[in-house]
Amino acid sequence: MKTVNVGIIGGGLMGKEAASAFGRWFALKDFPVQVQLTAVCDIDQQALSWYKQISSVSLLTTDYKELIHSDLVDVVYIAVPHHMHESLYIDILQAGKDLLGEKPFGIDLAAARRIANVANQEGRFARCSSEMPFFPGPQRVVSEVKSGRLGRIIEIKAGFLHASDMNPNKPINWKRQSAYCGEIGVMGDLGIHALHIPLRLGWKPQSLYAHLQKIITERPDGKGGIASADTWNNATLSTRVQMENGETVPMLLEMKRLAPGETNTWFIEVLGTEGGIRYSTKDIKALWTYNWNKGKEQSWQRVDLGFEVPFPTVTGGIFEPGFPDVFQQMLAAYFAEREGQLAGRFGCVTLEEAIASHEVFAAALASHANNKTVVLEQEVAVN
Repeated sequence: MKTVNVGIIGGGLMGKEAASAFGRWFALKDFPVQVQLTAVCDIDQQALSWYKQISSVSLLTTDYKELIHSDLVDVVYIAVPHHMHESLYIDILQAGKDLLGEKPFGIDLAAARRIANVANQEGRFARCSSEMPFFPGPQRVVSEVKSGRLGRIIEIKAGFLHASDMNPNKPINWKRQSAYCGEIGVMGDLGIHALHIPLRLGWKPQSLYAHLQKIITERPDGKGGIASADTWNNATLSTRVQMENGETVPMLLEMKRLAPGETNTWFIEVLGTEGGIRYSTKDIKALWTYNWNKGKEQSWQRVDLGFEVPFPTVTGGIFEPGFPDVFQQMLAAYFAEREGQLAGRFGCVTLEEAIASHEVFAAALASHANNKTVVLEQEVAVN
């Protein structure tokens, strides 16, 4: 069986999650390639020390160029602050490596476009990270929409909610400073998660009105002082999308770090003239379907989902998946598509979808700044 060697740049939270998924690769049943972690880069030697326990890793380095030019690496997974995306992603691609990059795939629209241009010029396989659609519930939402059983779509809601910023005494970090995470703020961190399925279904906003909020604007700097937290905490986007039949319908997108009571809640709801479907990770096993009962008594029905994932594993179907499982499913989708064996299953965020998400974010900034509804094609011309 073919083996693909992976290097990780950024050995923190998401790097460890990726390493864990590669270490459990044998859990995937009949997968077309073997994938193993061989190299890790982080500027912090203490972060690197965690990876010494992984027997397949033979390169630990603080110099990312050593990793991307190593013959030990075929593919790079990278999780670094947003302002570093463009330079590092381009260096990876020009070094002849394929890429799975964390969202938002550049600090802004111009950066995303330049990364995509290099990937295309170099002929490299590049995708953006987005795990949440690989839960069974979102997969069922996609299937129901594609089946046509919902009738004519009436409205769509999708979002990702955190309460991670509710504590005003939480020390500042790079995700709360626009110099590192970009002017788009919370949209860069959570936006692609809300948009992944809508974009895959062809629901790219044509116009939008955005309400952006900076709620907590100062935080402790961890050194006894106070630092400016100048990013958008919450974003609510009221958009219009065009269906295949030419009709336009409303789609509400929410990306929030100050959402009281929400730990890590991803959700989607699609309503139609003949049915509806909704899913939220707040109740991770529950899929809700709407039956209009031909104009008689209406009902919402709950179905408890099991381990119904795109890429079969040894896990029994009666169990429920967690974040490590769907993260591995996302990686499986990446490597299956890289090998030309996605076979119609749901895939990772494409270059085109990453750019489309940034077009939405750029339009949202313009909408909020000018207090108006904007048409995306008119608002996203960036050189």
